[in-house]
Amino acid sequence: MTLRLLFDQIRLDVKQACDTLGYTQVDFDISEASRPEFGDVSCNIGFLLAKILKKKPFDIAQTLAQECKKTLGIYVSDVSAHNSGYLNFTANYQLLIPQVIKSSLDTNYGQIDLGKNSKMVIEHTSVNPNKALHVGHVRNIIIGDTIARILDKASYDVSVLNYVDDSGLQVADIIVGFKYGGYSDKPPEGQKFDHYCGDVVYVKITERYEIDKHLAEMRSHVLKELEEGTSEIAKFGDDITRRVLEEQLKTCWRLGVTYDCLNFESQIIRSQLWSMVFEKMKSMGIADLEQEGKNAGCWVIKADDEEDKVLVRSNGTATYVAKDIPYAAWKLGILEDPFYYKHYAIQKTGKVLWQTTLDNKDAKMHFTGDRVITVIDSRQSRLQKIITRIMSDFKSKPDSYVHLGYESVTLSPATAKTLDLDTGGKSIQMSGRKGIYVSADYVLDILSSRTFSETKKRNPELDEMNLVKISEQVAIGALRYSMIKQDLDKIITFDLTESLSLEGDTGPYIQYAHARALRILEKSGKTLNFDANLALLDTIYEKDLTKIIGKFDLQVEDAAKNLSPKIISKYCYHLAVSFNAFYEHVKVLTADSEDIINARLCLVYSFKETLAKALRLLGIDAPERM
Repeated sequence: MTLRLLFDQIRLDVKQACDTLGYTQVDFDISEASRPEFGDVSCNIGFLLAKILKKKPFDIAQTLAQECKKTLGIYVSDVSAHNSGYLNFTANYQLLIPQVIKSSLDTNYGQIDLGKNSKMVIEHTSVNPNKALHVGHVRNIIIGDTIARILDKASYDVSVLNYVDDSGLQVADIIVGFKYGGYSDKPPEGQKFDHYCGDVVYVKITERYEIDKHLAEMRSHVLKELEEGTSEIAKFGDDITRRVLEEQLKTCWRLGVTYDCLNFESQIIRSQLWSMVFEKMKSMGIADLEQEGKNAGCWVIKADDEEDKVLVRSNGTATYVAKDIPYAAWKLGILEDPFYYKHYAIQKTGKVLWQTTLDNKDAKMHFTGDRVITVIDSRQSRLQKIITRIMSDFKSKPDSYVHLGYESVTLSPATAKTLDLDTGGKSIQMSGRKGIYVSADYVLDILSSRTFSETKKRNPELDEMNLVKISEQVAIGALRYSMIKQDLDKIITFDLTESLSLEGDTGPYIQYAHARALRILEKSGKTLNFDANLALLDTIYEKDLTKIIGKFDLQVEDAAKNLSPKIISKYCYHLAVSFNAFYEHVKVLTADSEDIINARLCLVYSFKETLAKALRLLGIDAPERM
């Protein structure tokens, strides 16, 4: 049992009271009470009926309270009207606490059947394979991975895709560097290939375009070769991008991220998906041939409130949007799948990672969905708006294709200083082209190193292997949490030191609460009896902690419906804060009786299990020591 049953019972009681009193049925809201003196749950029905009944909200609430008391459900101990007009309910904790604690022991606690196993495709990461992942990319990766975990918990059949743009301008840049710029395709000793490509080849060759026009011309030549895909340059480009991709994936896997399929842009171009979707757009009147004006001879998508978008230029060449539209249609299963699939790797979790091919000797698989979520930063909003509209026309469903946008990540002045960048005390925007960024590998290495020292100081008895494991768990937790806790429409200013803090709204603070709970249980040395009298838990701190534990599935539902990973991060934080308040004010191991000690240890165990499950949705491990 969770608080969902309490809420459902209150809804039923209020509706029955309205029927008995002859009141009009209205859609009312119930929510957790904002202040302790309001009880546990508040209902706004008095305000909604005020105009209909021509009465004051308080008078309506008072009449409803008197009626509800006649048939009060078992999980409600009292109901009253507040002067403000709210109808307030108080939970029956004698029943609620034991039910919540026992429910939380279930392996699938928090699971909800929102998706009913419908197919959901999530595309994220999609970083050009010409450089290492930086902290800005990490926000995309972590948002996508967390949404996938949440939707899986909400009973969707989730497939996660990573789009590999192996034929774009940025890939052409590093190929120019290797083939015509004099750079070796072997990195210096000890340097990852993706770091070498991004930090050296990509940055240096783009600088040289300004002074060497021949190199700039070769860029166009290489780009054409990559798109055609049959030349030696194209084969060389395929080898290079796959080497970069391999290193990028190592970073993603280190972050705890997994995928189901890699989709290569070069194969999308050669698959004839575009010609299929273009004909479909023309037949549906989505694409129009311009007869006059600056776009004469071009196929365009008409826009009501902004400039028309060119799909095919007058010379017959397709614009970059012509790659994204067929891919979106393929993800929704609108077009016949031209791809075959073969194994790319077995990931740490044991999940197979597939890759697309055009070789009919490989297997046929299915990675399309009833609904698609594409995680791309807000700078792509205009393009994504166009794709969303086209997919809605194709599918006749307005929410079949969703662009989940987010704002950028900047570096704090202190973190920029570690890169020898003087920002004048201001945050700085990252730029891969200019070489202004912090790589994800660097951040994880620094965070892990700092955590290792602190963990060794606190746990001198632990061996090197365990210290490394814990430091990595905390480093990943710190980075992932810092990317999730903010609203998606807010710019994140990333700071290395702040993200590792054991105080405040950080990943390590929450992880430490789990480690503390585990130590309490270990120190007790007791076998817990969950069938004993758990109703002995009656302090405000025990009630508050139980209430939060009981809200887990409600938070999962809220996060899944709103595609908001922040909801789960906020839940984890509130859970940790409530537990720490409980730990500070309530005696556990030195309580007055063995029965109370057992009951409180059961609550500690319930907290530990629920927090670990919630952290798992954020892709964060719950360490045993810190």
